[in-house]
Amino acid sequence: MTITEENGRTYGYADLPGLMSLMSGDEKHGLAATSTLDALWVLYDRVLRVGPELTDDPKRDRFLLSKGHGPMAYYAVLAAKGFVPLEWLPDFGSYDSPLGHHPDRVLVPGAEIGSGSLGHGLPIAVGMALGLRAQGLDEPRVWTLVGDAELDEGSNHEAIAFAGPAGLERLHTVVIDNASATYARPGGIAARFEAAGWSAVTVDGRDHEALYAASTAPHPGRPHVVVARVEPKYA
Repeated sequence: MTITEENGRTYGYADLPGLMSLMSGDEKHGLAATSTLDALWVLYDRVLRVGPELTDDPKRDRFLLSKGHGPMAYYAVLAAKGFVPLEWLPDFGSYDSPLGHHPDRVLVPGAEIGSGSLGHGLPIAVGMALGLRAQGLDEPRVWTLVGDAELDEGSNHEAIAFAGPAGLERLHTVVIDNASATYARPGGIAARFEAAGWSAVTVDGRDHEALYAASTAPHPGRPHVVVARVEPKYA
């Protein structure tokens, strides 16, 4: 069955590996992509108030993929949810494809930022949460997904240190922990956020119910981080 013949059907989590298999190439960063798959699906399927019909709605939630150098899972989820046509997937990374090796917010429907240069997503999310609060928009939530190795970047620690005391309750972060960070953190990743006044939960990054519970846990007056542990990248 061709891709176009499948259009119109509903896609679920079980379809994501097949959608990802349509994308190929030397620069696909397969391990980086698959590490994010479950967290992305839970967010888009059960947590985020987003959709193809809401891309210009000021009350929509914002999702920022900071871990943008392995976007295959992101593109598969966007295709499953109707943001991008399935016909785009096999051209992933080609010269004239909208689906580049790093997402481009101008070309990819639903993408809030261009990403791939590690360390920028969380600082941008902090600024976005501040901007929404300044506009009196207290409904939208801002989510960003980062990798544990990104936390080696100082810009993230400045963002973490600022967001807690600023009381950015609408700010949420998922850290995909696949043990690829260079520097250890005393007490683990969650402890670093908690020290700056964040609410933090650490879960199995493949357990959808645990991811959902952690993502929807109340955290009044504080930003919130979900540390999603997955299999080590280089195991």
